[in-house]
Amino acid sequence: QVQLVESGGGLVQAGGSLRLSCAVSTRTASAYGMGWFRQAPGKEREFVAQISRIGATPSYADSVKGRFTISRDNAKNTVYLQMNTLKPEDTAVYYCAARPSSYASISPKDYHYWGQGTQVTVSS
Repeated sequence: QVQLVESGGGLVQAGGSLRLSCAVSTRTASAYGMGWFRQAPGKEREFVAQISRIGATPSYADSVKGRFTISRDNAKNTVYLQMNTLKPEDTAVYYCAARPSSYASISPKDYHYWGQGTQVTVSS
């Protein structure tokens, strides 16, 4: 069983930055493709970013491309999401997810494990 714990959320003004962290409770975090998703009130969970198990081939939703950066440190069993130039429409609960594969995915259905989420609120 893999447990994921997100942290780093909070309240920030538009234009500000936050860095989310996802701690992966396994010594073999490098065996998992990882993704970040978000869910705003009344909306479906949507893809934000994903990264392969070795940190290659990251990809992003169009809405965050150029502003967000996903990265991972397998030695620390941690995945990060650096969020810059935040906008009010980025307000959501952010979740990290893991799948036992070399590659990640943009579909939430492909992930086996999920964190509890961390709230990000961007004020205008």
